[in-house]
Amino acid sequence: MIEVGGNSAANAIYEAYVPENVSKLRPDANHGERMKFIRSKYELQEFLKPSLKITSGKPSISVQSSFSRRILDNFRVTSTSRDSEKAMVEFIGMLKVRVKNGTNLAVRDMMSSDPYVILTLGKQTVQTTVASSNLNPVWNEELRLSVPPNFGPVKLEVFDYDTFSADDIMGEAELDIQPLITSAMAYGNPEMFGNMQIGKWLKSHDNALIDDSTINIVDGKVKQEVSLKLQNVESGELQLDLEWIAS
Repeated sequence: MIEVGGNSAANAIYEAYVPENVSKLRPDANHGERMKFIRSKYELQEFLKPSLKITSGKPSISVQSSFSRRILDNFRVTSTSRDSEKAMVEFIGMLKVRVKNGTNLAVRDMMSSDPYVILTLGKQTVQTTVASSNLNPVWNEELRLSVPPNFGPVKLEVFDYDTFSADDIMGEAELDIQPLITSAMAYGNPEMFGNMQIGKWLKSHDNALIDDSTINIVDGKVKQEVSLKLQNVESGELQLDLEWIAS
């Protein structure tokens, strides 16, 4: 945003031709009004000068396509390694995952387990410490993942630590971070808003959510509480807190 001259310069491009029958967002606009305007502005590019419109190889109406690919291709933060002229890594932000606790985890030793949690996003892998002999562990540990523009779900796995053999799997799940990131981008700088709900990840038959997971602005930060039922295992639940920090 700094490189293109800030909001005024960006709006001069993306709001070059706003029709008279379309009103700009008011400070008190609700979530639906904001999403409609933002999709018109960025995804459909209705207000852009025709010669500047960005086309895609195949049609898509997904929010991820519009935000993660098209907009972020233009307003991208690039981190370049000084050790290699060819090394270049691009991220749109950072995901903080606080692994709070597990409940009724599976037994993998004689009477208990020594669980730990692994999170994987792309080629990044982070993990908690091992909770010795505990089926209801409290980690309360913060793990961080850098999020690239073409992000997918975060893979979550729980393992039982074994000293003399391979660690045993204790369940898995996927974290769909699209609702969190899309909601955060729709509202921009969260410090400009009071505490409020801005989105939701809905429980369904094809995800591991125990309950609907709301996305909120809390004290100027975009946060989400997630309760997951571990998959492909006899029992086990995990509670997580997510926080999104845009680049």
